[in-house]
Amino acid sequence: MAAVVEEGRQPSEEFTDESELFVTQEEESEEEPKLKYERLSNGVTEILQSDAASCMTVHDKFLALGTHFGKVFLLDIQGNVTQKFEISSVKINQISLDESGEHVGICSEDGKVQVFGLYTREGFHENFDCPIKVVALHPQFSRSNYKQFVTGGNKLLLYERNWMNRWKTAVLHEGEGTITNVQWRSNLIAWANNVGVKIYDISTKQRITNVLRDNVSLRPDMYPCSLCWKDNTTLIVGWGTSIKICVVKERHPTEMRDLPSRYVEIVSAFETEFFISGLAPLADQLVTLFFVKENPGHDEEFLARPRLDIIQPLPESCEEISSDALTVRNYQENECRDYRLEHSEGESLFYIVSPKDVVVAKERDQDDHIDWLLDKKKYEEALMAAEISFKNIKRHDVQKIGMAYINHLVEKGDYDGAARKCQKILGKNMELWENEVCRFKTIGQLKAISQYLPRGDLRLRPAIYEMILHEFLKTDYEGFATLIREWPGELYNNMAIVQAVTDHLSKNPVNATLLTTLAELYTYDQRYDRALEIYLRLRHKDVYQLIHKHNLFSSIEDKIVLLMDFDKEKAVDMLLDNEDKISIDRVVEELADRPELLHVYLHKLFKRDHHKGQKYHEKQIGLYAEFDRPNLLPFLRDSTHCPLEKALEVCQQRHFVEETVFLLSRMGNCRRALQMIMKELEDVDKAIEFAKEQDDAELWEDLITYSIDKPPFITGLLNNIGTHVDPILLIHRIKEGMEIPNLRDSLVKILHDYNLQIMLREGCKKILVADSLSLLQKMHRTQSRGIFVDEESICESCHVTILPSDMAKAFSVVVFHCRHMFHKECLPSTGTTPGVQFCNICSAKRRGPGSSILEIKK
Repeated sequence: MAAVVEEGRQPSEEFTDESELFVTQEEESEEEPKLKYERLSNGVTEILQSDAASCMTVHDKFLALGTHFGKVFLLDIQGNVTQKFEISSVKINQISLDESGEHVGICSEDGKVQVFGLYTREGFHENFDCPIKVVALHPQFSRSNYKQFVTGGNKLLLYERNWMNRWKTAVLHEGEGTITNVQWRSNLIAWANNVGVKIYDISTKQRITNVLRDNVSLRPDMYPCSLCWKDNTTLIVGWGTSIKICVVKERHPTEMRDLPSRYVEIVSAFETEFFISGLAPLADQLVTLFFVKENPGHDEEFLARPRLDIIQPLPESCEEISSDALTVRNYQENECRDYRLEHSEGESLFYIVSPKDVVVAKERDQDDHIDWLLDKKKYEEALMAAEISFKNIKRHDVQKIGMAYINHLVEKGDYDGAARKCQKILGKNMELWENEVCRFKTIGQLKAISQYLPRGDLRLRPAIYEMILHEFLKTDYEGFATLIREWPGELYNNMAIVQAVTDHLSKNPVNATLLTTLAELYTYDQRYDRALEIYLRLRHKDVYQLIHKHNLFSSIEDKIVLLMDFDKEKAVDMLLDNEDKISIDRVVEELADRPELLHVYLHKLFKRDHHKGQKYHEKQIGLYAEFDRPNLLPFLRDSTHCPLEKALEVCQQRHFVEETVFLLSRMGNCRRALQMIMKELEDVDKAIEFAKEQDDAELWEDLITYSIDKPPFITGLLNNIGTHVDPILLIHRIKEGMEIPNLRDSLVKILHDYNLQIMLREGCKKILVADSLSLLQKMHRTQSRGIFVDEESICESCHVTILPSDMAKAFSVVVFHCRHMFHKECLPSTGTTPGVQFCNICSAKRRGPGSSILEIKK
């Protein structure tokens, strides 16, 4: 069985009876079909070659097909015949099965009705004098205590077998024409006649509704009513071009009166474009089989292919979800009444039955979705869907889909996109990887796939990676260098690539990209000396990282100058951080011929530690003087190992006045230093500052003497001398008539400073007096307090209890504010001050050890 979807084809005679082209859809449609189709073949094909299908019913386990020649065939779901019943010589009108599939009811055009067990032929057999159009078994027929079924011809009859094993008949309805359809669900029986649709409740024995036929102009025998139960309470009615959805509901007890206990509410009613031949539920949607007549602009109509639509019912209309035209055999000869739509609720299978064909429709699954995406060349979506499907049903070969996608991208010329997909699609399949690499080589696109090759646990043969590297080396040095940086060295033969790079360098020896790449290859090969030489030659930033990472300090002892020429700061920091590997003496030795570099090194060494390079401090004097004078004075200040005489000699030779002044002052020759400030620098402020630092009266005298005939100097002294020297001494020595710049302001400042000093003294005096008074008051309060004396207190002299045992006797005790206690007779005589007595113990502590003993002896 095979289903084929034909797109962009209009109905024509070329669709023969044997054609397997079931479906046509509009050209260029991007909407995916909802259903797929296949013809029910095998035994069905053979049956319909000599007979014609008149009806069919569907069970989850098997199918039952009735024919125009009065035969009933039981079929498996592939269409193979499992059982055959010769019922009549004329058309079988309807077949009914109970839910268990163990009993069947059959009626024919010649009035025969048979109800029997498929495993036992016992049952009901009756011949009527009129055609019986419909039959329906109770859904629980095989389990019911009372076997029940209905038949319909001119009237609807209910058959029920009683406890005596006899069939009892009851007329449910008559007088409204032929019964054309009946459907039994649970306790509800729905049937259609020429007037409308009725529903009967078998449990309450009440008829609960009558749904009238809308288009009475249509012949009911040519356009029969289609009935279908969606569930136990929802009936779908299709008649002509009208569809109604009816829901059976319980009536409220207060509304019953003489009315049935149930009623029907029509929740949806709408018209369709074509005539209805069958209905079936699909979740909350409807599958509808339409009989189609077309008028191509002439008076005559011709019969077109039937349509199977999925629609979404709305209260007063519907929304079309999908629509498929079915090319069933002999569709040009069929009428509306020749088609039937049966469905299997368990598997959502729909059977389109026509006299010469039976087509099965089923919902499209994930595999069908993937096939459709592939047909539409939507490979990305197909691949994603296949990955999901693979986890569940394992039907689609994900790699096969992926390879189709890669081929499509290559055909489009999207080589980078195709290469990028290889990572996801080829996975760990080494054979596929190598095949793809060879294909990309053939089309000259090795560069496109290079960055996506596996580099982790899965690795291709080294020859594959080497082939790509050689390709880049021929045409793209930068791309080659990128691959060398990104690819682990284990992927390829390192020596072979080194040789290839060397060969290229022989033609282009100064190519920086190739040299850098060669250094990286040497590094991976642990030939660090060669890599270091190349990095230094190129002044490459990674040279320092290479030295640190591989501990190459022994290899750079003779390359210190090269390193510092490249980057002095980094080189010095590295050397100082690794003094244990390259000594200070070794560095100084290597830099002896490059004093400017030696200075940089020693300067940073001194900044880190003032004592480590002390043996070179004398040498540093000249280096600072030559290359870095701004840091000479800070060096002289901070160094305790610098020979002052040598430093003074250098500074005097170079006329470095500030440094010479510092050295002279440090060597104790402050007067000479002051003279240089005044005579060579002529900077009165600096001279005053120097005098303040030294705080020497003789220096102030020299400064005044030197400044007395220089008005600008006098102004500076007047402004700054007040806190160190009495300004009167300077003022008395100023010659009369000398013009001094800003004299008035200077005198005002002197007076202001004097007033400020007076105010400060007075303020301090007030604070001192206030503090003294506060302390005196505190002492007075303290000394005025009582001191506790009890029987445990002892004399500090005789160490006997201070209080007598008999408190009635007179006694005399002396207690000092220091809390030492004495019997009065134990105290020595008073001192030189009459009436004033001191604690012997505290007095001894103030005067020193032994003084109290000496006093007692006196």
